[in-house]
Amino acid sequence: MPSADRVVHEHVPLRVHGVNLKVASVRREGADDPVVFLHGFGTSKEDYLDVLQRHDFAGRPFLAYDAPGAGATECADLGAVDLPFLVDALRGVLDRAGIGRFHVVGHLTGALTALLLAHQEPGRVLSFVNIKGILAPEDCTLSREALHHPDPAAFVFTLAERSRATPCYGGGLYAANLPAKVRRGAIPTLFRSMVELADHGDLLRKFLSLPCSRMYLYGEQFAGLSYLPLLDANGVELAEIPHSGQLPLYSNPVATWRQIAEFHARQLIPAARRW
Repeated sequence: MPSADRVVHEHVPLRVHGVNLKVASVRREGADDPVVFLHGFGTSKEDYLDVLQRHDFAGRPFLAYDAPGAGATECADLGAVDLPFLVDALRGVLDRAGIGRFHVVGHLTGALTALLLAHQEPGRVLSFVNIKGILAPEDCTLSREALHHPDPAAFVFTLAERSRATPCYGGGLYAANLPAKVRRGAIPTLFRSMVELADHGDLLRKFLSLPCSRMYLYGEQFAGLSYLPLLDANGVELAEIPHSGQLPLYSNPVATWRQIAEFHARQLIPAARRW
C-alpha cells in the first residue's frame, strides 16, 4: 500500500472578507505540482482521502480541505459564505500552503469554486477534473426551489431525508452525512450566489475557455445533461461513471478514481509523446 507518511492534518487560520476562519485541511508535501481536491455541497474533504490508498497517486503531493460552512472548518460569520467568498478562501488556503500552479479535482460547488478561480487566474490551473459541477441553470433546480421556501435550510434537510427513498445512487448516504457536514447558516447565501451564477455567470463559456486539459465526470443518471455534446465538441474529455448519479465517489469509487488517475497520468506525458 502507498505510504501515508508526511500527511499533515491541521487547522489553518485565515481571514477572508473580514471573517475569521479556521480551515480544516489535510495535505501531503512533494516535489511535483500538487493535486487540490475540492468537495461539494453536503460532503467534505474526507471524500478524497482514499487518494492515500491509490498506488497511481503514491507520493503525489495533494491538498484537501473543508470549505467554509462545511465539515470541521470554523467560520465566524456563516451568512458571508457565497461563491466569491469561497473563491477567496481557496486562494488564501493555496497561498498559505505555498501552492502556485496545481491540478484540481472539484465536485459540485467545489468545482464551481475552482472554475471561478481558474477563470480569474487561468495560468494557475494545470488540469481540471470537474465532477458534476454547476455549468448551467439546469444544475440548480433544487437549490432554486429551496430559495422559494421560507426556510431554505429546513427545505434542504427535508429534501435530503426524502432522497433516502428515491432511486438515486448514494442518496441515503448523502442524507445521513448532511447534518454533520453542512452548517445551516451558510445555506441561504450560498444558494443565492450559486443560482445567480448558474443563471447569469456564463459558466459554460468560462469552462470551455480554460487553457488547461479538462475532464467532466458524471454519473450515468446524469447522462441527459443538455450541455454534454457541447463539452465533447469543444475538447472536454467526458467520463460517464456507471451505477452512479451525482455522487460517483460514493456509488462507484473504483471507477471514479480510475478515471481521475488515468486523466492525471495523461497530463504527465510530454506533449511530443501523446501523438
